[in-house]
Amino acid sequence: MMLWRSVVGKLWATILLLVTFVLLILTVFLVEFFENFQIEEVENNLTKTAHRIVQITNEHSNTEEVLKISSELVGDETKIVVFQKDAVVYSSNEGDHSGISYKFLENDSDFHRVFTEAKTVEKEITHPQKGEDGEKVKAIVIGMPLELNGKQHQLFLYQSSELMEEAIGSTTKFILLAAGVAIILTTIFAFFLSTRINAPLNKMKEAAFEVARGKFDTKVPIVTQDEIGELAMAFNQMGKQLKFNMSALSQEKEHLASILSSMADGVITFNKDGTILETNPPAERFLQSWYFEKQDESNDVPAVLMTLFNQSDILDKEQIGEISLQGHDWVLIVSPLYGAGSIRGAVAILRDMTEERKTDKLRTDFIANVSHELRTPISMLQGYSEAIIDDVAGTEEDKKDMAQVIYDESLRMGRLVNDLLDLARMESGKVTLRYERIEVTGYIERIVYKFNGLAKEKGIQLYAKTASEETYWDFDHDRIEQVLTNLIDNAIRHTPTGGTVEVSQWIEERNGLVMEVKDSGTGIPEEDLAYVFERFYKADKARTRGKSGTGLGLAIAKNIMDAHAGYISVHSLVDIGTTFTFSLPRMLEENE
Repeated sequence: MMLWRSVVGKLWATILLLVTFVLLILTVFLVEFFENFQIEEVENNLTKTAHRIVQITNEHSNTEEVLKISSELVGDETKIVVFQKDAVVYSSNEGDHSGISYKFLENDSDFHRVFTEAKTVEKEITHPQKGEDGEKVKAIVIGMPLELNGKQHQLFLYQSSELMEEAIGSTTKFILLAAGVAIILTTIFAFFLSTRINAPLNKMKEAAFEVARGKFDTKVPIVTQDEIGELAMAFNQMGKQLKFNMSALSQEKEHLASILSSMADGVITFNKDGTILETNPPAERFLQSWYFEKQDESNDVPAVLMTLFNQSDILDKEQIGEISLQGHDWVLIVSPLYGAGSIRGAVAILRDMTEERKTDKLRTDFIANVSHELRTPISMLQGYSEAIIDDVAGTEEDKKDMAQVIYDESLRMGRLVNDLLDLARMESGKVTLRYERIEVTGYIERIVYKFNGLAKEKGIQLYAKTASEETYWDFDHDRIEQVLTNLIDNAIRHTPTGGTVEVSQWIEERNGLVMEVKDSGTGIPEEDLAYVFERFYKADKARTRGKSGTGLGLAIAKNIMDAHAGYISVHSLVDIGTTFTFSLPRMLEENE
């Protein structure tokens, strides 16, 4: 049992199992290889012999004499049978009923083709007669057409697999014997290697116990130059390093002081009587602001910190407070310092939260915008659902109309959430573009085709104006399709019946691939053009062009174009139409 717990036993077992597994797989593959090789060799020899017999038979008139000579040349292991229809013309197995009969061959689907289609067939079959051990014997049979005296005959050569299987069995025994010898030698080698590794490890274990007792001068003898020797060398270096570290602890105060001065947060340590012990630059800025604003020249700990310290002393835990000084918002964290079992002072962490407060305000404004966008659909969902519950709807048609409104408003909220997630991912840089070489003409026509039904429903002419020749460009086709889908959908929604929406594409030497979505719709007021790519532009009723959408689509489109190093712009006149244009530069070499 101790052997299996030791490194020697584990390493020996691992090597033995690994080599055994490899040799087992190798043995299986070798046996399979020799078996296939023997079968292929027999098939090739029978095929060559059959072709020679056919050739010689066609060159000589005495067919029977040729077949007899051929039968003697191929030996007793190989049998020859010639059929003419169902009659046996020649058989090297005459008087022996162990041969292959016409009925047996005719019933086989493959050899049937030799009789009907004059095809050459090679196949391994189960011999119709049993062997000496009572088991059926396999045989390799070659059948091919043979023309004698102007009549079509069939020539069959077959050879029993018994001799081949004996050769394969002998080969298998030899391979297994070699594998067994290899496993035995591997076992001896693995055990020898394991013991060689374990001996120096035992010495290192003894030395480790000595070091644990405080004897740092203990050395481990280095007897080899391999990894074990390097480990012993590292152990000796460890003893020296322990001594060095003990002496280096006195220098840690200097390191802590430098760390304290480089911290972004202010740190003040002070005694119970209010005497300041240590400060860093951010804390000094806080103290200067405090002394200036409070007109305090005592240079003691600020009163707000002492108040928090007194609370921490009473409650025996850290206290948190906030204060505004000279336009900066500070969060104060005071934690007690213990010495000899009692509180001897405190450490105060001063964190300037001015930028965070600004960020919180931006976040609050963003939440207000989202709330404004969600208020209407939620109100409608609540109102219509209450109407359905209270049976306000008089007819089934009214109920269906109310349910449709609830469904449409839920879809609207879902679109808002998905757009917010997409925009957040893009602005955080977590979206990776997948550049592909796209044929632009077919790409645009496919996208435009998706909106044909909507355009026809609203009575709008929608068409694509693309280059006649094929144009290929590198970009993320999913993201650009998202931009085009948003622009075309906006154009259709804001174009009255009878209007037109045109999607164009061309190449410019300077700007690269340019795409344009132009409509004859209601247009955007001039004072609103600067805000169309902002979040929730459509949610601002003073600048909205319609009641549909979430107001995030154009913001997402702007982020997608920025990710492609392209640009997007808009031109619009009220009651004349709007044109959105964006360009995709040629892909930079690093992107390729």
